[in-house]
Amino acid sequence: MENERIRLRPWRESDAETLFKYASDPDVGPRAGWAPHQNMEESLEIIRTVFHNDTTWAIELKTTGEPIGCMGYIPKFELPIPARRGDALVGYWIAKPYWNQGICTEALQLMLDHIRETRAAPSLISGHFVENPASGRVMEKCGFIATGETYIDESQYEGKDKPIRVLRFLF
Repeated sequence: MENERIRLRPWRESDAETLFKYASDPDVGPRAGWAPHQNMEESLEIIRTVFHNDTTWAIELKTTGEPIGCMGYIPKFELPIPARRGDALVGYWIAKPYWNQGICTEALQLMLDHIRETRAAPSLISGHFVENPASGRVMEKCGFIATGETYIDESQYEGKDKPIRVLRFLF
């Protein structure tokens, strides 16, 4: 999947160094719900496990060939987000140097086109922390509709409930 600027492609073990460079930034992971990577071995393990599937892709900047973020969906999931039968959960992140450039919106649109063509899911659900409205704007630009709020209790947030704005996309 690609357009003029980016390509969605499978993650490679050779991406571990670049993944660590961006995923260790303390401003990136917590906005997406995960802790910053601590070392390159952790990043390699994430590529081998979490990113090793048919529904998760590296967002590659075509001019450099470098992975600058991640886009994907999970067909079956267990999170406290109000989902319907058949919903797939969408998730993404982009490296800080590429924030506010429209790249994440382009990547999400590429993935939506792919899901539409393959009929992989009848609908999608996602959410973003209320304190990260830019993520919500990405979804809204691609046609997601806000459905309400919920809360998630994560240990990385010192046991505090974090409000999440939930959005849905229907094909």
